[in-house]
Amino acid sequence: MSRRVVKKRRRETNLNKGKPDKVILYFAVFLAIFGAIMIFDASVYQATTVFKDQFHFLKLQAIWLLLGSIPAILIYYWDYRKLIKISAPLLIVTVLLLIAVLVFGKEINSAKRWLSLGPIDIQPSEFLKVVLIIYLSGWLSKTDIAYKNIKGEFKKGINSNSVKLLVILGVITSLIVLQPDLGTAIIISITSFIMFLMAGEDKKHILNSIGIILFALPVAVLAAILEPYRLKRIQTFLTLLLTGDVADPQGSGYQMQQILIGIGSGGLLGKGFGQSRQRFGYLVENTAFTDSTFAIILEELGLIGGVILIFGWLLFLWRGLKIAQNTSDKQGKLLASGITVWLVFQALINMAANIGLMPLTGIPSPFISYGGSSTLVTLIGIAILLNVSKYNTNNG
Repeated sequence: MSRRVVKKRRRETNLNKGKPDKVILYFAVFLAIFGAIMIFDASVYQATTVFKDQFHFLKLQAIWLLLGSIPAILIYYWDYRKLIKISAPLLIVTVLLLIAVLVFGKEINSAKRWLSLGPIDIQPSEFLKVVLIIYLSGWLSKTDIAYKNIKGEFKKGINSNSVKLLVILGVITSLIVLQPDLGTAIIISITSFIMFLMAGEDKKHILNSIGIILFALPVAVLAAILEPYRLKRIQTFLTLLLTGDVADPQGSGYQMQQILIGIGSGGLLGKGFGQSRQRFGYLVENTAFTDSTFAIILEELGLIGGVILIFGWLLFLWRGLKIAQNTSDKQGKLLASGITVWLVFQALINMAANIGLMPLTGIPSPFISYGGSSTLVTLIGIAILLNVSKYNTNNG
């Protein structure tokens, strides 16, 4: 064994002795506990009415947190570079699960998004979020996307990198949209585009990345307006944005109307914990403790509570990107960036939809929204980010 290889392995061993980013760790622990409390608070009416147990959803959320902690701990102690090496088989298995959902999936409210494994329902599209990030981190770190001229950019970028990315996303997002779940498809696509953009530094690559986004944007718009219920959500949002009024408050605009009533009654300081009125069946179905938990937070804890949560995610964004910046290898940089962008982007979209800044999407907020697959995948994502942070050249 050469002296260079010995030094390299010794250096990697020393890096393993680093400490994780404490800000990320503490924020994740706080959010998991706070989220479980708010899920309990928002689900009391539904849990008592249907299951005769006000703690029903809190118990389930606690179980998912405990179950998710097991793979999260294992991944934290496993070198993330080894995880990247098996990303291709993981991606293939996840895509096969997406196909299985369309054939054998469990249908709930006209949507096939879940596979039943005994007493447990899993949502493969949630797992795809983190699996694709891992795969892209490995692929893009090995791909030469620095171009010397326009001709070289066309040959290497358009005919290879860009097309490969678009083909991968085309297959994956098509399977997800068929479930249907456009919100998850958008999150996966934007996260992938941002990772592709971060993989290169020269101006030509940036222009190439923007070109990919401009190509994909009309496709996303078309997918949104072709489905009647999505079109109605967009119309409700545009009416609210342009006039300040909710269109069809007894129909397609009902959910947004109830959300705004709750937020308005909360005001600056909120009604107080456990004082929400909208959780008592006014919000559609189970959304009080899934997609619209942020609205309950604003109703009970007020604008100040919401601002504190938003500030927490911005702090998470800063620390996550700092981890990426301080990581010595490109794989780690892309992996940390992808995980950070995905979680922050998903949280901000959920909050924006709940205050009328964008159409309702049905996208859950990490830890704050009830959901087994979402909770498990979020824990895995946090564990990967903490794993990468151990390899930082500067943990300060």
